[in-house]
Amino acid sequence: MKTFSRFLMFSVSLLLASCGDEVVSSKYCSLPASFTFSPVNSISQLYSSCESMGEWCTITLSGNTFLFAKPEGNPGKANRTAVDGYTGFYMGLCGFIVGLPNIPELGELVSVVTCYDLACRNCYEGTGYMTRRLALREGGYAYCSRCQRTYDLNNTGQVSQGEAGKPLFRYRVYYGSNTLSVNNR
Repeated sequence: MKTFSRFLMFSVSLLLASCGDEVVSSKYCSLPASFTFSPVNSISQLYSSCESMGEWCTITLSGNTFLFAKPEGNPGKANRTAVDGYTGFYMGLCGFIVGLPNIPELGELVSVVTCYDLACRNCYEGTGYMTRRLALREGGYAYCSRCQRTYDLNNTGQVSQGEAGKPLFRYRVYYGSNTLSVNNR
């Protein structure tokens, strides 16, 4: 009996010690990102990406203009305003990919608007933190011309073609009341 109680105490203490040192894994990265845009319905590319399953668009900054681009057609544009300067914004590594996955994530009942970084994570982490911008492709894919990986945006940003690797960096995002807000702070 004494041996069993010692074993039990040892097992419990080992379990408690391992829980204290456990690293909690998150689907969201810790890179800084802060961006808010409203009204979403003023930019058709962004609006359709937030409202239609399987639709995606990129958000980048060029000079003082935000560009909202889909794989086909001309990008939507919105001028950066003084409010953006006061509230602050940070476009992640290369900008954002925003959309509504065509299937809900495992364990979820509905799809929600999702946001990834526009940088290839595997090139970023594998080349001394140099950013490589992805190209948005039809059907919910993002492609890196450097490492030849294709990421499936409808499947949590996992590599779907090319050498195995890590999924895309993902940010917390809120979409509602005609406002899109990416905030990882």
